[in-house]
Amino acid sequence: MVMMDAGLILKGKTRGGFFKSLARKFLNDETFFQQWIAAEDQAGTAYLAPSLPGGVKVLDVKDDGVMIADGCFLAATAGIDISAKAQGLGRAILSDSGGFFIMKAEGAGTLAVSGFGSLEEVEVTPDRPLLIDNGHLVAWDASLDYEITLQTGRSGLAGRLIGSQLTGEGFVLKFSGSGRVILSSRSQGSFLDWIFSRRPIDREKEKTE
Repeated sequence: MVMMDAGLILKGKTRGGFFKSLARKFLNDETFFQQWIAAEDQAGTAYLAPSLPGGVKVLDVKDDGVMIADGCFLAATAGIDISAKAQGLGRAILSDSGGFFIMKAEGAGTLAVSGFGSLEEVEVTPDRPLLIDNGHLVAWDASLDYEITLQTGRSGLAGRLIGSQLTGEGFVLKFSGSGRVILSSRSQGSFLDWIFSRRPIDREKEKTE
């Protein structure tokens, strides 16, 4: 919370009950208690901010719900239920969307997600599947299906692996169906790699080791 009107009430609550809060804590590394801002006596305004420098997108949660990539959940209205959902082994290891368990928002209301850099909402249609770099994925409608692939313009597994080395693109996610995907303009992982590649190196320490 950045700021709120003095007439609002700030509480710490377990969203969805004890066991759902416990699951989010250990499976998604989210906080056990979440901040709740309520207008009990009068309406007011509250400002929220993500931990990373970047944009915020407010979404209406549709019937099938919204899947949220690791670290991208910011806030939701009281009618939204947030839970941890399991995904397959291949997706957990290679998709970089949150490990074996990812967050899903369901119910009636709005959801706020955040990402590194500016955010863009893109529509996936049956005639327009999309290939998305893992590090730029923020959220997507649960109605969409996605698979992990190597897209390099070459045929066969060996050809795609060779093409991946030549282009510098590794595994990507192919989304199909009908629904929304929220993307960030920057990748946190790529930025951290850039920072570490330019850190000062202690040559004297390397010699002693």
